[in-house]
Formats: sequence, structure tokens, C-alpha cells
Amino acid sequence: MIGHLARKLGGALASLVFVVVLGFFLFRVIPGDPVVAMTRGRPVGSAQIADLRARLGLDKSLGEQFLDYLVNAARGDLGTSYVYNRPVADLIGERLWPTVLLVGTATALAVVVGLWLGIRGAWRRGSRFDRVSTGVALTQWAMPTFWLGMLLSMATGDLFPTGGMRYPDTPPDFLSQSLDVAHHMVLPVITMVAVVYAQYLLVMRSSLLEEMHADYLVTARAKGLRDDLVRRRHAVPNALLPTVTLVFLHLGLVVSGAITVETVFSWPGLGLLTYEALTGPDLPLLQGTFVVLAGAVITMNVLADLVYRVLDPRVRAA
Repeated sequence: MIGHLARKLGGALASLVFVVVLGFFLFRVIPGDPVVAMTRGRPVGSAQIADLRARLGLDKSLGEQFLDYLVNAARGDLGTSYVYNRPVADLIGERLWPTVLLVGTATALAVVVGLWLGIRGAWRRGSRFDRVSTGVALTQWAMPTFWLGMLLSMATGDLFPTGGMRYPDTPPDFLSQSLDVAHHMVLPVITMVAVVYAQYLLVMRSSLLEEMHADYLVTARAKGLRDDLVRRRHAVPNALLPTVTLVFLHLGLVVSGAITVETVFSWPGLGLLTYEALTGPDLPLLQGTFVVLAGAVITMNVLADLVYRVLDPRVRAA
């Protein structure tokens, strides 16, 4: 187990180093000049533009910029945002928890709804419930997230807020603030759950269908167990194993948020921050968010592998 863990951590570290290097060059190919974008519509001369380039470090060669970037990254310094003129780490820290709250809540609801519908659909394969639930899930999964969000905003905008995280005039006490945030979360959460839960439904349904005719289920029925006990105690625990990997992968994406959902509903999270950085382009902010998001996915991949190894003795034996 120790050797396996060491290999996984080594692979994760190598992947993170690759992400750090890729994060520098990836955003250099984005069209647009940050200095031109920052000075657009302002009466600035060539001397001022040259001074701004020097202060941002853009007057250096690409190799010199890359070396500075690596040295700062090794020290944990993600740079200073061009647009906000603040440390990137501070901006990410401020936007992290709104994203975890929004996307974490949506992911938890999507897992519960998707697994429940997948289990019932597989156990009643071919029934009307199975056909309707699978068809609706596939239809919603094919919808663009931003389009569904805009539809919900137009349809229910009078009932729920369509932007922001809270009202500025909400009383400062904990209960009032919590209820206000929950009220603002309704539409973004519904949008994300409606699109994401289909993945859990389909994976759970497929896994359970593979288990339904296994020998151990025949033995359980021969012992006189009721059908719901056979499903709950024997079939579902084994069918859940492939879903574990999918759940952990999505947990890694929780930190990244949903750029389109946060942008449509102006939710102040990492997704909206990434969109704002792209419009610059704000290179240090893009690099910082990219490293943080990729690091979260790498971490969750390692955890998924370890948890799968604990849950399934066949993986440990292999």
C-alpha cells in the first residue's frame, strides 16, 4: 500500500509540474494584448504604454518571463492581477468558498437524484419509469448549461434572484444572510443539477444492470431474501463501485465551478473570476486559476484511486 501510494503521489506531482509549465504557455497563445486592453479608450502615449509594459514585466523576453514565473510559483507566489492590481492568491481565496458552496451543493443533489433514479430505472428495466427518467435525463444532459440557465431566469425571474449571491440591504445576522444566500442559490443549483445528474443516473443504471444476473444475487434470492433486500444489501453496494470514480472526478471539478452558470447568474466564484480574466486577458490571474483548478482535479484523482482500492478487494489483490 505504501509503494502504491508513493507511485500515485509521484505521478500526481509530475502532473502538477506539467500543469504549472503548461499554464504559462497556454495563455500566451490567447489573442489580445493585455496592455492594449487595459488602455483601450484612454488617451495614453507610447511612453506610458512602454512604462506599463515594464511594470507588468511584459517588456522581457518570453524566456525571462517563464523563468520569473517558475521562481515565483516555487515560492507559492501566483503573481499580481493586471486588472485588479491585487495578489492572485488573495483573489482566488475570496472566490473559492462561494464556488465550493454553489457547486458542492449542486453536486451533492445531483449524486442523490442520479443514483436514486438510476437504481429504480435499472431494477425496473424497460418500464415506463425507466424510459421516461432516462429520456428526460439524456435530453437535459444535451442542453447547453448557459441556455438552460437563461430559460430558467426568464421563466422564474419574478420568484428567485437571477444574479449575485446576496442583497446588499440584507440584515447582517447569520439567519438572514443564510436565507438570502439560499434564495440566490436556487436557480444556479437547479441549472447545474438538471444537466449533471444524468451522468450519475446512466453510470449507476449500467452498473446495476451488469450485476442483476450475477450468481451471488441468485444465491441471495434462493436464501429467501425479499427483492428489495437483495437490491439494497447486495446489488447496489457492488454497483456503486464504478460511480465512486465519477463522484471523485466531479468533486475535483467543484473547485473549478461552472464558468457558464456563474457567469449567467453573476455568482461571485472562481468560474466568474476565470471569465473576467479571459476578457482581459489577465495572464497572472488565468495562470493562477488554471493551476488551482488542475491541482484540485489531480488531487481528487489520487483520492479516487485510493478509495476504490479500499472499497474493492479485487483491486487490492491485483
